[in-house]
Amino acid sequence: MKTLIGGAVAVLLGIIGIAVWFNAFLQILAGAIPPILLIGGGLALYLGFDELKDSWKKDEGTDAPADGDKARIAELEKELEGLKK
Repeated sequence: MKTLIGGAVAVLLGIIGIAVWFNAFLQILAGAIPPILLIGGGLALYLGFDELKDSWKKDEGTDAPADGDKARIAELEKELEGLKK
């Protein structure tokens, strides 16, 4: 119950504060929005570019071993099994 009353008082004081200092509130808002947009846009660019690089790798097939590599992998796996025994 105390939390509910405290929350209601905080909301009421917040509304009164914004009404009294509305111009200051707008100045803070105007100063905070551009940096938030810069940071958010930079993050979106970074994540989009990272996703694009991943899709390029899948298209090129660099993740899959070549035919000659498959034989070498099988040979190394047999050697590893021999060493485990």
